[in-house]
Amino acid sequence: MKKPVHHHKIRLRLREIGQLFNSMDPSPFQEKDLDQDAEEFIVSWAQEFPRNDPIELIVQLDRMPEWSDALKTTTDAIHHYFAYRAKLNWMEFKRLMKTGRTSLIIGLLFLGACLFGVEMLAMREAGTVLTFVRESLMIAGWVAMWRPMEIYLYEWWPLRRKGQIFEKMARMPVHIVVGKGESPVNVEVPPASGI
Repeated sequence: MKKPVHHHKIRLRLREIGQLFNSMDPSPFQEKDLDQDAEEFIVSWAQEFPRNDPIELIVQLDRMPEWSDALKTTTDAIHHYFAYRAKLNWMEFKRLMKTGRTSLIIGLLFLGACLFGVEMLAMREAGTVLTFVRESLMIAGWVAMWRPMEIYLYEWWPLRRKGQIFEKMARMPVHIVVGKGESPVNVEVPPASGI
């Protein structure tokens, strides 16, 4: 028997819907950026839950918005914003991988040149200066591999994890609750497409 899916809830309490968005952003409402504090709050909670568990956002307002389609428009704007953030994250990930490839090629070429230099110096008669130069070349060659190794071992996966969270948030159900009640106000909207 299949285990029931538990949706983790992120609750955001506001006086009015305008607090959710950046008031300085001149874009049309559906394309507005979220307010920095609101975004930070939502994303920090989303990161607390297991990556594969579904989440939903509940926006609790003290008063009903004045325009008629505010609830649907708000949901669309939230989905659009996180879809945009997921797209930016994917572009940043691709840029990091390109930097990693370039760094790896440069690092391998430099390491090869250093190892070749070490081999050439090894054919000469040993001395303190030659030993120092050989060891320095060996260390410099391996240090050149530090950046690509950092990218491929440590930097890529936190970036992809954040991107997966943005993708999940671009599809999360959004409920608008007006007043003190716990029941969503008729705002079940299909998820954003294009992710």
